[in-house]
Amino acid sequence: MRPSTALKVLVAGAFLATAAACSEGPAERAGTKLDNAGRSISDAVNPPKGPAQSLGRSVDRTLGN
Repeated sequence: MRPSTALKVLVAGAFLATAAACSEGPAERAGTKLDNAGRSISDAVNPPKGPAQSLGRSVDRTLGN
């Protein structure tokens, strides 16, 4: 195999491996839903103390933190 062909195969394999790792499966979606439910319960038990903390929590949720 020529070096340029081997490099092309290597790059294509790396791209496919990366693309496969990015897909979200049913278990990950269920985990995300559980995380969101936990945050909602936490906010109900311990509500934000002011507008800055409330905004911070909204930003965290939007960014997925």
